[in-house]
Amino acid sequence: MNNKFDALKDDDSGDHDQNEENNTQKDSEKEKNDREKPQSTTKRKAVVPGPAEHPLQYNYTFWYSRRTPGRPTSSQSYEQNIKQIGTFASVEQFWRFYSHMVRPGDLTGHSDFHLFKEGIKPMWEDDANKNGGKWIIRLRKGLASRCWENLILAMLGEQFMVGEEICGAVVSVRFQEDIISIWNKTASDQATTARIRDTLRRVLNLPPNTIMEYKTHTDSIK
Repeated sequence: MNNKFDALKDDDSGDHDQNEENNTQKDSEKEKNDREKPQSTTKRKAVVPGPAEHPLQYNYTFWYSRRTPGRPTSSQSYEQNIKQIGTFASVEQFWRFYSHMVRPGDLTGHSDFHLFKEGIKPMWEDDANKNGGKWIIRLRKGLASRCWENLILAMLGEQFMVGEEICGAVVSVRFQEDIISIWNKTASDQATTARIRDTLRRVLNLPPNTIMEYKTHTDSIK
C-alpha cells in the first residue's frame, strides 16, 4: 500500500484499471437516478472514490482547530473551534487535500490538525473514542511536518494491523514543542496498544530515547 502512496506523490493520474468503463457507466446511471430523485433530501452526498482511483479501506475527514492559549476550554467551546476541512475516500483525493494544506511545521500559534475516520469526531466524548486512549509523542521543533506525514500515510495505508482499533491522529503545534498522537478505541486492550506503539516507532523512525506516553481519554478528561 505504501508504494501506492509514493507513486502518487508525483503522479496524480493513478493506474487505469479495466473497471474504469464500468465505473463511468455506473456513474452516469447514478447521476441520472440522482436527477430523478426529488431535491428535498438534504442528506450530504457520500464521498466515494472516483473512477480508476485507489480506494482507501475507510473514508477519513481532515479537521483543523486553533485556540487562544490561556483560555479554559469547555468541550462546547472546543467543538465550536474545530472546523471540518473535508472528507476523502481514495489515495488521490487525499493528496488533493493534503497538497494544499499548510504543513504543521509552518503553522503558527496554538493549532491542531486532526485526521479521523469519517463519522468520528476528534473529541473524547465521541462514542468511538470514549473508551479509548492515545499514544502521545512530544517532538522538538522542526520534526512535526515529516512525522505527521509518515504517521498519516501509515494510518491510511493500514500499517498498524489492529483491525478497526484506530480512530484517528492529531498533530498539535505549540510554542515550545509539537505533539503528535494516534487515538484508538479500546484503551484496555494492551496487545493492541503495544502493537500501535511498535508500529509508531518504526514508521516515524524515532530516536531510541524518544519518550512515548499512553494516556486514556478518561484520564485526559480529568
